[in-house]
Amino acid sequence: MSGTFHYELPAQDPERAVRFYRDVFGWKAEAWPGPWKTWLITAGPEADSAAGPGSATRPNPLGWGVNTIQVESLEKTSARVRAAGGRIIEPAFPLPGIGLYSLCADSEGNRFGLMQVDAEGGGARPPIPLPRD
Repeated sequence: MSGTFHYELPAQDPERAVRFYRDVFGWKAEAWPGPWKTWLITAGPEADSAAGPGSATRPNPLGWGVNTIQVESLEKTSARVRAAGGRIIEPAFPLPGIGLYSLCADSEGNRFGLMQVDAEGGGARPPIPLPRD
């Protein structure tokens, strides 16, 4: 069995980060009653739940990978990213045979990808004309 077990979203302001992911993706977050301040995030079915943002300070701003989140509409999700205080780093572009991809940053400056999967597998549509922030 495989899948996302744990991810961390470092934040200077964890409450703001939790609001960002709730507002953009509808994720739920609950404060964890453990020995350090962190939240348990439900990003989908219980099997897809994970912990984060787990840090009130950003210990290594350059050492994090890019988590990619599959969405139904890059255009609609990108609008929610902006409205929630995030930004578009790289506008949507096609990944042949996969779909459309865009690189974003959340309200804390953490990078993440958005993937709109091409149901037909072509992925060769022209990019959605979303401006870079």
